[in-house]
Amino acid sequence: MPVDIAIRQFKATAPVKHQQQEECQMAYLELSPAIAALRARPEEFEFSDNTLHHLGSRHRFRFLSEDSVEIHADCGCSILKASQEQTKVFHAAYREWHASYWRPLEINREFASHFEPALWRRVAIWLLRRLLTLPRAAKASSVRTDLPLMMGH
Repeated sequence: MPVDIAIRQFKATAPVKHQQQEECQMAYLELSPAIAALRARPEEFEFSDNTLHHLGSRHRFRFLSEDSVEIHADCGCSILKASQEQTKVFHAAYREWHASYWRPLEINREFASHFEPALWRRVAIWLLRRLLTLPRAAKASSVRTDLPLMMGH
């Protein structure tokens, strides 16, 4: 989303105190960049400890319910709360990502692990290859090496 659109949306949702009303409107975090990234670039996300991780930004999302998400970030992004409407859309995008991308990836990783040799076997293969590639020791020479060579005299 272009920055100017995000700024306009922020201004539209920024706290405003009306003269006639004493009610303030809450500013919300715009989740559409995260939703778009999850849909367009699923490989940028991982899931562990019941938390969705965006690897590039290091933001973490924990869904508390369909319309509530905790956002954890090292920057100020987590100061604003996400709206319930956008959280529902984000949660739906997450469920689709989990079913169509993450779960198949987990299954394929587990399947591949069944065909990896055991650790002891990998070490034995590595050691054997290392031994086979070492230079062989030079054969014993018939030249006497106990006398120093005299050069140039």
